[in-house]
Amino acid sequence: MTASVAINVRMKSTGDMSIGELAERFGLATHVLRHWETMDLLSPARDRAGARYYASTDLERVALILMGKEAGFSLTELRALLATGNPMDQRDVLRRHVTELENRITQAQTAKALVEHALDCPDTFATCPHARERIAAKIPPAPSAKH
Repeated sequence: MTASVAINVRMKSTGDMSIGELAERFGLATHVLRHWETMDLLSPARDRAGARYYASTDLERVALILMGKEAGFSLTELRALLATGNPMDQRDVLRRHVTELENRITQAQTAKALVEHALDCPDTFATCPHARERIAAKIPPAPSAKH
């Protein structure tokens, strides 16, 4: 009886992950990690065959990218924030983003109030004074006549 032994030889340290392993851990597609690499958000190491592998520090980096996306930052903004190694160093970017978030929150609250009014209004859409007022406010003025 002949025994066969398979040996998996990888030139990486214990704890390092392949792109597939990292993607699976975060529930992402591998193409997302590749795209983040092209955006200079990730810099995986490469083995002799050119395969990407990720260290435990890359886990934190991916978590930071995902947190930034949840906060509404674009990948370009995230690249700028993460370029220094400490996003807290980018106070101007963070302040601008807070202002943008406040504007979006105001818009969302206005939209929510409008929908809630529609749900509670006893009038039809055509006769509801609130709806008519909102519609009229959205109509731009007629262009002025040229003489």
